[in-house]
Amino acid sequence: MRALNLRIISLFLTVFFALPLFSQRKSINIPNLKDYVTLKCDFHIHTVFSDGTVWPTVRVDEARRDGLDAIAITDHIEIRPRLRQLQTVTDITLTGITHNVSYELAKTQAEKEGIILIRGSEISHAMPPGHSNAIFLSDADKLDVPDYMDAFRAAKAQNAFIFWNHPGALGGSYGQPDTTLWWQEHTTLLEQGMMHGIEVVNGGRYFIEAHRWCLEKNLTMIGATDSHQPIPSFAEGKHRAMTLVFAREKTSEAIHEALIERRTAVYLDDFVIGEEKYLKELFENAVDIKVKMNNSSDTAHITFNNNSDLIFHLRKDNHDPRLTYFRNINIIPYIINPNEQQTITVRLNEGIKGGDVNFIIENFLTTPDKGMRYTVKVQ
Repeated sequence: MRALNLRIISLFLTVFFALPLFSQRKSINIPNLKDYVTLKCDFHIHTVFSDGTVWPTVRVDEARRDGLDAIAITDHIEIRPRLRQLQTVTDITLTGITHNVSYELAKTQAEKEGIILIRGSEISHAMPPGHSNAIFLSDADKLDVPDYMDAFRAAKAQNAFIFWNHPGALGGSYGQPDTTLWWQEHTTLLEQGMMHGIEVVNGGRYFIEAHRWCLEKNLTMIGATDSHQPIPSFAEGKHRAMTLVFAREKTSEAIHEALIERRTAVYLDDFVIGEEKYLKELFENAVDIKVKMNNSSDTAHITFNNNSDLIFHLRKDNHDPRLTYFRNINIIPYIINPNEQQTITVRLNEGIKGGDVNFIIENFLTTPDKGMRYTVKVQ
C-alpha cells in the first residue's frame, strides 16, 4: 500500500472519532453442524474512509469484543464524505488514499486478534439497482469506475461474492420508491452471475421480501449491521445482527465457499432465519430432547436441555386432540431460555399409547415470517 500521510491519520484520530474502551471478548455459544463449523460474521460495516465515524482497527476490536469470527469492511466506492471534508478544511493532498486503505490499516490488528478480515467495498448507485457489497476482492480500486455495471464486472472478475444491501429500504438516493420491488436490473445482475445473495437483515430490519427472493432464486441469506457509528457494547444475552456461516473450517477460503453454496443463517435478536435443513440441525445440536413415558398415569415427560446461547419460542401446532400439552400455548409461547432445562408433561387421553407432539419454533424462520415446524414422538 502506498504510504499514508501521517497528518491525515492524526487529523482523523482527533476529529472524527474517539477510541472506545473495549471489554473482554464475548463468547456466543452456537453449536456447529455435523460437517461444518458455525462462524459468526458481519459483512457490512463502514469506517472514516467512506461515511463512517470510526478507524478501521476499531471495527476489529468491536468484532473481538462481540465474539465474531470474521468481518468485511465495506466502505463505499462512490460515497467518501469524510475525505471530501478533510480536503475542504486542510491543505493536505489526498493522493494515496485508495479504496483498499481500510483493509490495509486493519489487517495487522485482525491477525493479532484472530479475526478473519475480508477485503470488500460497497458499490453505491441509485435504485435501481441500489447498493451492493462485493467481498473477497483482491483490489477494490478496480471498482472505481463511472458505470455501475463495469464495477460489478470488475468485482466478478476478482471472484467476489456480491450481495444486494438493504433491499427494502424506502426513499433516499438508494432506496425503493414506495414499496419493495425486484427490478429488471436485478434480474440482469442475477443472470450474469453478479448477484449471489441479499441482505435479509440490515441493522435491526428484517426484509420479508428478501427472505422470499432468497428461497425462490437460490440466493444466499445475509444479515449485517451496516454500522457507520461505533457499535455499542451489548448487554449479557444480546448481540449484534450477523450472518452465521456454516463453513468447513475457520478460514477465509472456507467462508467464501460456504457463501457461494448458500450455507448461512441470519441471527437477529432472538430470531434465526435460514433454510430448514440448517435450522433443524442447529436446533437438534443445541437442544438435547429426552422422552420418558409414565404408563401408570398415561403421561409422558419431554425434557428439553438447551446447551446453547440460543432461545426457542415454541407454540403448539396441528396437534392431536387426544394429546394435552402446552395448555397456555395460545396466549404466550413456551420459551426455552439459553442454557436452561425445561420439562413439559403430555397427557395421553382416550387410551392412546403415544403420538406426535407437534409444535412450531416461532423464532426460527424457515419461510417468510413463519416459524419452523418440529415433532417429538412419544410412545
